[in-house]
Amino acid sequence: MYARSPAGCLALGAGSDFAEYLHALGLLGESERRIAELRTLVLRTATDTGGGMLALLSPGIQTRLSTAIEAPAHADEETTAGLASVVTEVNAEVGSLPMVRLQLLLTPAVEATRRLLAGPVPEPLVPRLREVAVAACTLAGRLAFETRDDTASRALYMEAAQQARLLALPWQQASVHMSHALVTLYSTGLADARRLVQHAVWSARTGESTRVRARAHALQAELEARAGHKRQAQDALDLAWYDMQTEQVEDPAPASFSPGHLRGFEGVCELHIGDAHVAHDRFERSAQALAAPREQVQRAIVTTDQALARIRLGDPRAATDLLHDCVSAASSTGGRVPAIRLRQARRELRPWRGEDWVADLDDHLLDAFGT
Repeated sequence: MYARSPAGCLALGAGSDFAEYLHALGLLGESERRIAELRTLVLRTATDTGGGMLALLSPGIQTRLSTAIEAPAHADEETTAGLASVVTEVNAEVGSLPMVRLQLLLTPAVEATRRLLAGPVPEPLVPRLREVAVAACTLAGRLAFETRDDTASRALYMEAAQQARLLALPWQQASVHMSHALVTLYSTGLADARRLVQHAVWSARTGESTRVRARAHALQAELEARAGHKRQAQDALDLAWYDMQTEQVEDPAPASFSPGHLRGFEGVCELHIGDAHVAHDRFERSAQALAAPREQVQRAIVTTDQALARIRLGDPRAATDLLHDCVSAASSTGGRVPAIRLRQARRELRPWRGEDWVADLDDHLLDAFGT
C-alpha cells in the first residue's frame, strides 16, 4: 500500500510514502537489518514482472525530471539529488537482487543524466550532475559486464572515464579505472587489466581518498601476483596497508575499501605466488569480515578462492563444502565473476571427478546454472 502513489504507480525512492514509512519504522525501534530486508523484498516484487523502472524516483521527482529533460534549463538541485539517490540505492542492492533487475532499475538514471548533460542545464548544477553520471555509468558498466554484454560495458566505462576527466577529481577517475580493470581481467585478459590499473594508481596517488588509493594498490598487487611478479606484488600490498593505516578525517570515499577487502587481496596474492596455508587463513578472515548484504558477491569470490586453497592443500572434499555455499550465492545474484571463479575451482577438482561429493557439486552447479 505504501509503495504505491495515489495514482497507483510504484514509488520507492526518496520522498515517497514508502521511504517515509521505512523511516517511521526506524523511529519505532525496528532494526536496520529488518528494514533493509523489507525494502529489498518490495524491490524484488516490483521487478518480478519486469516493471518498476521508475520505482526509485518519487512521483514529484518524476515530474521534475520530465520537465527538465524537455527543457534542461529548468533542471534543479532536487532533480539531480533524485537521480543520485537512484544510483546510490541500486548500488546498495548489489548482492541482494539479481544483476538484471538492478540494470533495469538503473537504466532511467543513466539515460536521464546523458540527456541533461547534453542540454544547457544551469551551470551550478553541472559538477554534481557529472558526479552522478560518473557513478551511474560506472555501475552500469559493471552491470552490463555481469549480464555478459562486454561491448556495452566498455562503452559505459569510457563514458564514465570521460565525465570523470571533465570533473577533474582524480580519486573518481581512479575508481572508474579500477572497476573497468576488474571486469577487463575476466573479459579481455591480464595485460589490458594491468594497463588500466596502472592508470588507476597514477590517478589515486594525486587524489583525495586514501581508501581509493589503498584499493588501487591492492588491485595492482593482485594483477602482479597473477603475472608471477612476486616482488612487485608485495611492494603494492605494503603500499595498500600503508594507505589503509593513514588517517584522513574527510575521505570522500570512506566506505569504498576496508581491511576485510584487503585481506582478500592478500589471500589472492598468496594463492598465486606464496603459501596456500597463509592464503587460506587470509580468505577465511576476509569472508568473516564481509558480512553485509552488499558484500555478498565479494564474499562468494573470496570463499571460492578459499576453496581453491583447500584443494591445493590436499583437502578437496572440504573445498566442495565451501563451493556449495558459493554456488548458492552466485546463482541468487547472477554475478559473473563468482561463476567464473567457480568454474576455475571445478577444473581443479578433475582428479577427483569420480567421487560422489564431486558429483553432488556438479548436480548443484547444473541445477543453479544449467551448465
